[in-house]
Amino acid sequence: MCKYSFRIVTDEPGFSGPIENVTAPLGREAILACTVHNLSTYKVAWLRVDTQTILTIHTHVISRSRRVGVTHSDQRTWFLHIRELRETDRGWYMCQINTDPMKSQIGYLDIVVPPDILDRGTSADQTVREGASISLTCAATGSPHPQITWRREHSKPIIISDAMQVSSLEGPVLNISRVNRQHAGAYLCIASNGVPPTVSKRIMLTVEFPPVIVIRNQLVGASLGTDLVLECETEAYPKPVSYWSRDNGELVPIGGGLEPQKIAGSFRSVLRLPIRRVTNSDYGTYKCVSKNSLGDTEGTIKLYPMQSPAMENRNVIQKLNIVAGKTSESTPFGAQDFRLQDYNRGELSCLCYSTMLLFVFIINVVIL
Repeated sequence: MCKYSFRIVTDEPGFSGPIENVTAPLGREAILACTVHNLSTYKVAWLRVDTQTILTIHTHVISRSRRVGVTHSDQRTWFLHIRELRETDRGWYMCQINTDPMKSQIGYLDIVVPPDILDRGTSADQTVREGASISLTCAATGSPHPQITWRREHSKPIIISDAMQVSSLEGPVLNISRVNRQHAGAYLCIASNGVPPTVSKRIMLTVEFPPVIVIRNQLVGASLGTDLVLECETEAYPKPVSYWSRDNGELVPIGGGLEPQKIAGSFRSVLRLPIRRVTNSDYGTYKCVSKNSLGDTEGTIKLYPMQSPAMENRNVIQKLNIVAGKTSESTPFGAQDFRLQDYNRGELSCLCYSTMLLFVFIINVVIL
């Protein structure tokens, strides 16, 4: 008698495709998917590869972390959920079927982290003397590693040299050689890595230099009784002490007709001295003085007397009367007065011009 034995062969479970790698931002949720077929009574488990930690088996969560979960779709696709992602969650994860031998495949979870600028390794506000050199540094973390860009506040250009200016510079270090007052201001260290939000830090650069004075008009004329304003511009940092004095060293007092004023800016200020109703004692030399811890300087303005317009017209008329040689003439209607001051302004201007031409003509004739 022959004996026959039969073994029923069924399709074993397996994976329908690889686990796709997942990239997720810090603090969000990541979901890794593992698709299987012919699972039957077998179980699917999720593990952390580097620590060999079992996270889930079938529908049960083994991990003690409340952030870990598992779901499935008709027992074909099994999803590992990791919520509130941390950087320590980055790594390889294994999907495993408990066959004999065991079947498994792995997928990678990457955590992207928005940039953050570190206080340590990043320059604080800086103060430097004019003419020195300085380096501003910016340190940042993030995943991927952030790119550092330097800009100036209010879109001002970054001055590299006298002949070169740029709107921005790349790199963690900004080198400035031979600093001058035009370099002063706020610089922005901007860190970005494609993961929002982009962050920045404001670094204030202060440049110290001794006072410089600019006077637009060093000679000022004024007639008695008029009002005027003497003005000088100063540039300095630290903030200077500025004042007006006379040529004998006496400070200009406040009150009466003299009222010193200051109009200050960042490192530039305008020093004004209004003089009301000029008198003879107001004429002379005035000094605009500016001092700070790095030095001092001064500029001078000379106030000299001028005749009033009415007095000048009277003098001109008198000279023209002398040139004319007579002031009146007999006419059939009586004595006609030719005094020039009685002419109106238009007639006077015409007569003055004609007389001057006549005077030039007589001189040329005499010379020839």
